[in-house]
Amino acid sequence: MKITPINQHFVADISDISLNAITDSEFAQLYSTWLTFGVLRVRQQTMTEDLLQTFSARFGPLEEIPMGRMPTADRAKIKNRYVTQLSNIIKDGKPIGGLGNAEASWHSDMTYVEVPPPASILLCIETPATGGDTYFSDQHAALNAIPSTLKARLRKLTIKHNAAHTSIGKLRPGYEPFDDPREAPGAIHPIIQAHPETGAECLYLGRREWAYIPGLSLQESETLLDEIWSYAARPDHVWQQQWQPFDLIIWDNRRVLHRRDDFDETARRLMKRCQVLSREAPPKNA
Repeated sequence: MKITPINQHFVADISDISLNAITDSEFAQLYSTWLTFGVLRVRQQTMTEDLLQTFSARFGPLEEIPMGRMPTADRAKIKNRYVTQLSNIIKDGKPIGGLGNAEASWHSDMTYVEVPPPASILLCIETPATGGDTYFSDQHAALNAIPSTLKARLRKLTIKHNAAHTSIGKLRPGYEPFDDPREAPGAIHPIIQAHPETGAECLYLGRREWAYIPGLSLQESETLLDEIWSYAARPDHVWQQQWQPFDLIIWDNRRVLHRRDDFDETARRLMKRCQVLSREAPPKNA
């Protein structure tokens, strides 16, 4: 297994390895490298959904696809309950996956729950010739860029992370619309958090839209959030992934934000994702 840093301390390429046959010692090295760099890219990984699940589960328990509102006929078509389809492809008049072709704003996955997932693993199957790129921003570097006086203030504050909307701005099923971020449902987390495994401090912002800082007026919250976010995705700590088929990316949600470009709705994009749950939180039932 070869490790090639893409940036000095952020993002690395892993090569000369098949994740379908990774040994325990190789996985231990891979895991350690993931903690060091926050984002790993492994190219040329042809994997079935079951093999993707098996590899991903080495990081921890996996989230099941939510099936509560899914028609029985659609449930029967699911090949693997732990692999989510992200796609704009339409089959038999229905989308085969989520997110479509819209732009996805900066976010970290599922920060709106009390115990968010540590890792996300995304495998590219089909990708457009242009568009649909994914960007990652190092929140350890972002925090280091913040002036000390502002940083001292942020250590005393939290953010309520909105659970009602997706990363493309759509209202999730089961939630009522609202106009005031203070009314948004969701978990509250400290703005600055120490990474539970490395100890490195990072900004922990979730997403900008509908966020609120408890204890402040709405205007004070909006102003301060705008100031914090001005540091969150500066070009010097952002990396752009231009997908190729069978690229696999593993990222650490506790350290990085990510976003996605939109792309032509007539182009095809198909990604398969496993969401790793914290070992503190049991896997969800459907």
